[in-house]
Amino acid sequence: MRILLAGGGTAGHINPAIAIANTVKAHEPDSEIAFIATSKGLENDLVKNAGYDTYHIEMSGLQRSLSPRNIKTAYLYLTAPSKAKKLLKSFCPDIVVGTGGYLSWPLIKAAYSLGIPSAIHESNAIPGKAVKMVADKVNRIYLNFPSAADAFKDRSKILVVGNPLLQDGYVERSEELQKKLDIPAFADHTVLSFGGSLGAEKLNNVILEVASKFKGVMPNVFFALSSGGKKYADVMASAEKVGVSESQNIRIMQYIYNMSEWEACADIVICRAGAMTISEMALMGKAAIIVPSPYVTNNHQYENAKRLSDAGAAIMIEEKDLTAERLSKELEELISDTGKRRKLSENIRKFAYPQAKERIYNDLTKLIKENK
Repeated sequence: MRILLAGGGTAGHINPAIAIANTVKAHEPDSEIAFIATSKGLENDLVKNAGYDTYHIEMSGLQRSLSPRNIKTAYLYLTAPSKAKKLLKSFCPDIVVGTGGYLSWPLIKAAYSLGIPSAIHESNAIPGKAVKMVADKVNRIYLNFPSAADAFKDRSKILVVGNPLLQDGYVERSEELQKKLDIPAFADHTVLSFGGSLGAEKLNNVILEVASKFKGVMPNVFFALSSGGKKYADVMASAEKVGVSESQNIRIMQYIYNMSEWEACADIVICRAGAMTISEMALMGKAAIIVPSPYVTNNHQYENAKRLSDAGAAIMIEEKDLTAERLSKELEELISDTGKRRKLSENIRKFAYPQAKERIYNDLTKLIKENK
């Protein structure tokens, strides 16, 4: 299979594309696979580390406020499709795939004009602008949330597959793994908290306050906090202020590289509501307290979290309502109520799609055959 993929801007767009590429490669080792990227995009490093080539096409998203950058963006919207068309004629893919983000648009628009089959994947409950823009040009629309189908007129193109995750299956919790992670022997319950690679300032600070309180009321609870790369120094300064910088009941890490292992050992996870994070929680059946980021396009993290909350699959706390008192209350109830944790675990598993990558691969091969 010859396949060209696009999913730029954030890891939430890029990693699903890499997961699809890896699956194609696993089935067809001789496949020719490449990605398009902007010259300075995060996708360059992630795709390179995954072992795939990239071709550069400059593109950017429109600013919501009046900005001179929109003049450049308008120019790119005019020129990027022709550059993508030139690349497609050179690479000659059997199919192209977009996983959201502004890079998907010129690639799929160009493929449509050349009669090359294409597919787009949407991981969020509310489809993004780029996905909506290409909906009438793709052969298939892959969705994670079934409710996202309401945004599209042509339902015949839709296939609900879930999110293609980089990880295969999930890591099993074990005493050996807990020892490997050096989780303290006194810890009857482990609470994992993270706000994404860049961190989440308010969430971090509230966790520190809660850990300070739990030292006295629930000393058998261990907190593992991933601060985010740029927030680590600030978090450590805050930890010293509230008296937990050297506490045994919390470990502050700048970034967790072995996240699946920590997720396996966590009894409760406190996290944002990015689509990939939610899919990981669903796959592992984790009792989760979700704090959607209010700083994302279309408030899509709130919509993601709301779907889980309405289904009794997670506890949602909006950031504007996030306080140490509120979070402490929710944590104490979950820690004390095994049945409630079990119910959350059972319900969130209903949002899991373990075969997402295989379903996408099988459908891509089908689309290629249908369009030969």
